[in-house]
Amino acid sequence: MQIAVASDHAGFLMKKVVLEAVQKAGHNALDLGTDSLARVDYPDFAEKACRLIQSGKADRGILLCGSGVGVCITANKMKGIYASVCHDIYSAHQGVEHDNMNVLCLGGQVIGPEVAKDLVNAFLAAKFSGFDRFQNRINKVHALEDKG
Repeated sequence: MQIAVASDHAGFLMKKVVLEAVQKAGHNALDLGTDSLARVDYPDFAEKACRLIQSGKADRGILLCGSGVGVCITANKMKGIYASVCHDIYSAHQGVEHDNMNVLCLGGQVIGPEVAKDLVNAFLAAKFSGFDRFQNRINKVHALEDKG
């Protein structure tokens, strides 16, 4: 898979760990910045990653900021993007399996590198189950999204 990875300055150091984990898991990591610890605005980088998903140039995304919350809020404003902050392994895979989550949001100042690697692996290994009960719920989410 093509995985769009982006962070603000607060997620920058953890982004390096995430990029390596994506590649080690056998996927192509698309590094969309930021490229330093200089202060930047998280919406700009979250948008870059999500636009690649919307265009089909990326299959999923991983976004980082200090808490993961800012990039998550930003991502969920974009049509077709289903993002969640996950700091536990169960949520990282269950969000894909049950809720068809396509963006994992991480707090670079909340979790450590080993947890980040485990979360990335759980997220990337998961697939949407397609069970009727989950698809029905996804359809309701899409209907809300279409209403605006």
